[in-house]
Order: sequence, then structure tokens, then C-alpha cells
Amino acid sequence: MLEACGLMVFYENMLALNNVSITCKKDQIVGVFGANSAGKSTLMYTLSGIIEDIKKKEEMSGGERITVQGSIYYKGDDITELKPSKRARKGMVLCPERRRIFKESSVIENLKIGGYLASKSQASATLDYVFKVFPALARLKNRVGGFLSGGEQQMLAIGRALMAQPQLLLMDEPLLGLSPLMQAVLIRATKEISEERGITILVTEQYARPVLPIVDYAFILENGAAVMEGTRDDLLKNPDVRSAYFGVS
Repeated sequence: MLEACGLMVFYENMLALNNVSITCKKDQIVGVFGANSAGKSTLMYTLSGIIEDIKKKEEMSGGERITVQGSIYYKGDDITELKPSKRARKGMVLCPERRRIFKESSVIENLKIGGYLASKSQASATLDYVFKVFPALARLKNRVGGFLSGGEQQMLAIGRALMAQPQLLLMDEPLLGLSPLMQAVLIRATKEISEERGITILVTEQYARPVLPIVDYAFILENGAAVMEGTRDDLLKNPDVRSAYFGVS
């Protein structure tokens, strides 16, 4: 479904992505693991096309120069030059790091904003599904987003992404800053969304251990480069990976 080949991203003279190539097959859950500053968010911005918007804003403001190289294919089509809005219309939707919800809007308003690409019937059916998979949001639908807990905000961010009718959902560190209990809730929901909605998922995380049970395949990023890849069993057999990313020896 998704194939990225030789991605290189430079922020001025800093290399953020170094010849990264990844694939994500239909109906898979694929993990990308790496420490802080490994390049995970840059990868997600590049795949979703948001890096191009960031690049243009920096150029207009006289800020740092951003250079992007490589190619991205989605469903066999070259989308390397495609605007992020058009990638979203093709079904590639980003759920960004640190939630990025509209904190002054209510839960239901946030979800409706996310459904701008959906038909009326799609939006209604997806809203029902979001409340099914995240029942807490149904109880809080009139609460302002800024008054939600971190876990509730993450549920809302995922729900808003679902409202955009994704076929490929990019989830950038959805477990960041959450308790182990809330992490477990979100991992179960992610697996359920993949199976019940037929959505392919690419998820990044700093620590692999919570996500490992649900991924089909994974990549390890270090200093902007993909240094290892394989199934979860392949990665668990590597003692260095086990210690650094899974917290087991």
C-alpha cells in the first residue's frame, strides 16, 4: 500500500532522515521505533506531505532551509509531489504527535471538523463507531477539548483522524506521556480499528514494548537512518534491540 524509497530530509545542514526506505502492506500494522530525535516525526511529516507545508512556511519567513529527496508511492501511485490535502483525500491521514486537538472546541465539534472529507452518511456512521471504540468520548462529547485528560485527548485525536475516512492511518507517538493503563486501552483500540475497519496503520513510538504485540512488521530508526527491520519475532531475537527498545534482556 505504501512504499517510501531513499527518503532524505535536511534541516539546513542537519540530516534528519538518511536514505530511509520503508514499506507498509495493506491490512498490516507496521511499527517504527526509535529514540528521541531519531527522525520518527520527520518521517511522518514527509509521508503525509506536511513537510512540504513546513518547508514553504520556512522559505516565506526566511527561516531554516529544508531539503527533501526520495520518492513515495501509495497504492502504486507516485505521490512524492502531492499536496498533503490531496494525500488525505486519497485516504492517507495523519494523527499527529502531541494530539493537536482544537482545545477551545468541544469533543463533538472536534470530531465533526475531522469529518470534512466524509459524506453525511459516512460521518454519521463513523461518529457512531468512534463512540463505540472510545465510549469515554460519548460521555464527554460536549466537554471542551482543553479540559480533557491526556488520554482522553489522544482518544479524541484518533477519533478525529478516523472521521477523515483513512485507508492508511499514520499515528505519530500516540502513547506519549500516557499511563500504562491508558496505553493498554489505546493499543487494544488500535488493534480493533485495524481489524474492524480494515485500516492499515503505521505507528511510531519511542518504546516498542507496548506496541510490539500488535505489529506485523517494524523498523528501527537511529540518527535518521533505518538500521534494522523485521517481524516482531525477528526483532525480539536481537539482544541489542530487546534491551534498547523493548526493555527486556
